[in-house]
Amino acid sequence: MMDGGGLDKHQLAGLDNRERGFSRPVEFERVGEGYRALLRYETVRVTTEIHPTQDEALTILIQTLHRQGYRQLKTQRSFRDGIYLGSQELWVEYPDPPQAEPAQSGFFNKMKNWFRPRSGDGERS
Repeated sequence: MMDGGGLDKHQLAGLDNRERGFSRPVEFERVGEGYRALLRYETVRVTTEIHPTQDEALTILIQTLHRQGYRQLKTQRSFRDGIYLGSQELWVEYPDPPQAEPAQSGFFNKMKNWFRPRSGDGERS
């Protein structure tokens, strides 16, 4: 008799903390009566604490990644209870947390400054 212990698996996509696009599977481990979410990405391995449900563990994983600078995160469930779903499920998007604008001198920030309205005390011809 099967124990019904099939685990979910999600595909996680977004921008990493260096602004590079990525897409990786999120797996779950059953630990006692709970679950932990696990993401492997390049040399990074993020594992959550144990939570009562797989969905709660996934939410904590997303929050952890947000704190580490990951943005535009979204997931799509590809396995439910161990059964392959393909791409039938809709993507779930997780809004980026509000942040104070960092003082960066990156290319995109320079471009934004080109298009900012200037103060009225500029030169006149």
